[in-house]
Amino acid sequence: MKILIIEDEPDMMELLRQFLKDENYVVEEACNFNSATDKIVSFDYDCILLDIMLPDGNGLELLQELKNLDKADSVIIISAKNSLDDKVKGLDLGADDYLAKPFHMAELNARIKSVIRRKKLDGKRLLEIQNLKLNIEERLVLVNNQTVELNRKEFDILVFLMMNKNRIASKSAIAENIWGDYIDQANDFDFIYSQIKNLRKKLHEHGAMIDITSIYGMGYKLLTK
Repeated sequence: MKILIIEDEPDMMELLRQFLKDENYVVEEACNFNSATDKIVSFDYDCILLDIMLPDGNGLELLQELKNLDKADSVIIISAKNSLDDKVKGLDLGADDYLAKPFHMAELNARIKSVIRRKKLDGKRLLEIQNLKLNIEERLVLVNNQTVELNRKEFDILVFLMMNKNRIASKSAIAENIWGDYIDQANDFDFIYSQIKNLRKKLHEHGAMIDITSIYGMGYKLLTK
């Protein structure tokens, strides 16, 4: 799951970044209005944490831009301004939740899981295809109710493919979703092939009734057997 933090205060940014990385999210950052605009125009996110008060613009304008682009990114406003007007405006513009500073990180994490589950997963905690079950929040994979041990990248790739079942997932889309900003450092997509090769092997060994099919020159597609 990929999260964008839009926050201009360095200490808060670092606190959020470290906490979310510890929770196994892919984290990207924007510390001002212009860089945030570039990010939301160019990329998709599972959740955006948005501070309204930015040094070079208003976060509500970013919400309007997301609306104009018809983006489905979940948005949680995190702001020290706890006024009713800002909250109402934000929710009217499409924000999914509003959390006033200061807040507990555990509450933020619960809110993030809730909005992602509500918008991306239709309220479900589990993804299930044939004899394969995947619990997003517990990062648990079961085949025939037996646990399959996956590393972090393998798990995230499987989530992405299951959420895009029967659709071609391009290598660039997988890389962007799983590696975020760091994808710019890659010269090719061999690292994706390596992770998917290992993922296929583990699922096959446990008898999963799915195939991760290579689509030549395009990417991968998850199909049922």
